[in-house]
Amino acid sequence: MHLAEGKVGFRNTSIFDKAGPQIGGKSDPKESASASPLCPQCGSKRLYRDGFRYLADGSSVQRWLCRDCSYRFSEKPPQKKLKWQINTSNALVSKRRICANRKEAKNLTQATETKTVAGEKERLPQDAKGLITKFMAYLEREGYSQGISYPATLKHLVKDGANLLDPENVKAVIAQQKKKNGEPLKDSVKMLATYAYDAFCKMQSIKWNMPTYRQGETTLYIHDEKDLDLLISTASRRMATYLQCLKETFADPGEILRLEWIDLKDNVLSINHPVKGHLPGKYKLSPRLTAMLNALPRVDKRIFPMTYACAIDSLKKLRKRAAAKFQNPVLLTACFKSYRHWGGSMLAHVTNGNVLVIKKMLRHKSIQNTMKYIHTIEFKEEDYEETVATTPEEIRQLGKAGWAKYDEMTVNGTQMHFYRKPKRFGGLKTAL
Repeated sequence: MHLAEGKVGFRNTSIFDKAGPQIGGKSDPKESASASPLCPQCGSKRLYRDGFRYLADGSSVQRWLCRDCSYRFSEKPPQKKLKWQINTSNALVSKRRICANRKEAKNLTQATETKTVAGEKERLPQDAKGLITKFMAYLEREGYSQGISYPATLKHLVKDGANLLDPENVKAVIAQQKKKNGEPLKDSVKMLATYAYDAFCKMQSIKWNMPTYRQGETTLYIHDEKDLDLLISTASRRMATYLQCLKETFADPGEILRLEWIDLKDNVLSINHPVKGHLPGKYKLSPRLTAMLNALPRVDKRIFPMTYACAIDSLKKLRKRAAAKFQNPVLLTACFKSYRHWGGSMLAHVTNGNVLVIKKMLRHKSIQNTMKYIHTIEFKEEDYEETVATTPEEIRQLGKAGWAKYDEMTVNGTQMHFYRKPKRFGGLKTAL
C-alpha cells in the first residue's frame, strides 16, 4: 500500500501492525513488525482490529477500533495518481492536506487546521485548550458533576470564534449561534452556554453582565405505548434491553447508561447514580426485563458499556429502520426520553394527578419538574377495559375500584350501567 510521506497520525507509511494483512497481497514480516497505526482521534496506540472494509474492486482495508476513545477508522484505499498530480520528486501534491509528522504537527500555528487520514478535525488554539483544561480541573475541585457539559460548551464557543477572555465577544458569539441548517439556537441552549461561561468567569475572576435567556415552556408530545414497543421489537438485543429499562423505570437515559452489574440484584434494579435534579431509587423489574438483562454478556462493570453519543447514533438508525418497516413516520420523532414522558403521563392519569406520587416515582427533587406531567392523556377505544353493573352494590364496587361511568341503558326492563377505565398500568408497583 502506497501512502503519502509523513501523514499526520501514523509513525510510518504502513497502517498495519505485526499481523496485519495488506491490501491486495500478503504483508511483509519485516515491515509489519515495526508498523502500527495511531488513533487519529486521540493518538493512542491501544487499538483493536475491527474487521475489514471491502472495496468495489475486491480488495480490503483493515478497520481499527481505539481502546481509549472508542473511535473507529480505516485507511483510505489507494488511488491512482494522474500525471498532473506527480511532480519530479514523485510526491503527491495536494492543496487540501497538510503533510507533517507528529512532531511537526504539534508546532503548527494556532489557526492551522490539521487533517488526518480518517477525516478532518479542527483543533483548538493552544491557549484556549489550556484554559479549558484548567477549567475542567476547576470544575472537579468545586464538586461539579463528572458528566457536566460545560467544557464541551466552551469548546463549541471557541470553534465559533469566541475569545474566552473577552466577555463581550463571548456574549456576541452566543447571541449569533446557529444550528447546522442555519436556524438560530433555542434560548434554552443559549442559557446553558451562559451558565457554562459564568462558571469559567468565576474561575478567572472575570466580571461580566450575564445575558438573560429563559427556557420556553413546551408541551410534551406523548407517544403511544404501542409505538414505543415497536422500537423495542425492532432493536438489537442490547438496545432492546436498554429501551425496556427506560420503559419500566421511567429513568433518564444517562442514569441507565451509568448502571453497573452490582446495581442489579435478582429482579430489583437500583438507580445509584442519578442525574442532576433526580434522587436515587429502586425498581422491581418484570420477569421479561430480568431475563433480558441476565442474557447480556458481562464484559464490563457497566451493564451498557457505551457512550451517550453512540447510543444516540444507534437510536437514529433504529428509528429509520422501524419507520420504514412499519410504515409509521411517528417513530422518527421518538427519543430516549419519550419513555419517561409516557410513564410520567400515565402515572398522572392513573393517580388522578397526585403530584406527590408522581414526584416519588420519577424521583424529582423539585415538584416544579413534576407539574409538566399533569395533563390529560387521550385514550383510544382499544386502550380501555369495559364492564357493566346492574345492581347498586356492583355500582358501588366499581366506583371504589376507579371505574368511570360513561353510559347507561335499559334492556328488558333492567337498568344497565356501563363503566370503563384504561387498561392496567403496572408502573405504580415497580417502585420500592
